[in-house]
Amino acid sequence: MQRAVPQDFSRVLSSMCTEPHPAAREAAVRFLATNPGDPATYQSVAELEQEVVAALGELAGLPDAQGYVASGGTEANVQAVRAARNRARDEWSNVPGTPNVVAPESVHFSFRKAADVLGVELRTVPVDADYRADLDAVRASVDSETILVVGVAGSTEYGRVDPIPELAAAAHDADGDRPFLHVDAAWGGFALPFTDHAWNFAHADVDTMTVDPHKMGRAVVPAGGFLARDRATLDSLAVDTPYLESTSQTTLTGTRSGAGVAGAAAALDALWPDGYREQFEESMADAEWLADALAAHGFGVVAPELPLVACEMPDSTFDALRDAGWRISRTAAGELRIVCMPHVTREMLRRFVADVDSLSEK
Repeated sequence: MQRAVPQDFSRVLSSMCTEPHPAAREAAVRFLATNPGDPATYQSVAELEQEVVAALGELAGLPDAQGYVASGGTEANVQAVRAARNRARDEWSNVPGTPNVVAPESVHFSFRKAADVLGVELRTVPVDADYRADLDAVRASVDSETILVVGVAGSTEYGRVDPIPELAAAAHDADGDRPFLHVDAAWGGFALPFTDHAWNFAHADVDTMTVDPHKMGRAVVPAGGFLARDRATLDSLAVDTPYLESTSQTTLTGTRSGAGVAGAAAALDALWPDGYREQFEESMADAEWLADALAAHGFGVVAPELPLVACEMPDSTFDALRDAGWRISRTAAGELRIVCMPHVTREMLRRFVADVDSLSEK
């Protein structure tokens, strides 16, 4: 039987996944059959998971981080909503009738899944002219039934960073404890430490965060990250597991392959912080080069803030590029969207721009 061949990355420009670091690949194979979902049985991978959480906490400005390696950003975002719902139910004196989550319209679609599964209302508010959360709209939408405010640190369409400290101020009441604040840094988390942005636990009163090693972190898929400021958040997610050696479980998925945990540990060990800094600087330089090249060809370009480029492009050219094998995508508004992940090289972008030239003339 003919063996299937995995996707070649040489023309992939739209994905937020990338080629894993060689050390991550090797570690993932070694721990493939282990199950971090039963940490009392699989103790070595459980210890690696705590190392990953500590490393992600260092990256995100949280010295005593709580959390775990999730299946990806979707699971981590769902867990953030679930934790906020559970803690509001158990800790607040006046329990909301129908809990709601306030988030900018740039929020990842996983929050629609969370709202559907958990029975909460998702209130999306407009973004401003630079695609960041509109603070006035957030303030106007927060009410006594709001359990969570969401900020995005590296949006998936434009790579924008919401004003996280200002969102924290808008979210928390006079007692500073409600509603909770979640930051979705699934993609941006491995780039933002090397910028001047205020985005993490050290910059604001953030309660939970999503940051994914399998994106810019160069771990194998799947390896997401769920971080919490305190243990009470994880405890609110715990369920009893009577037939396992472990007595409870806080994750959304049960059995998980240790490949993601081990791959994340290996990638972080190999690259944090200097390797990630060099990777970000190279990717950012590539994004700026691409933005300038597309602007020089007359396309309206959204100036990149992180290594992601969006620009206006005629449908005919976009479709021709897809037909030529380029894996590209659109924003909701229809712009071309390109993510300069670590596998995207300058030479690859030169070939892409050359095809834009030739195909635009037809």
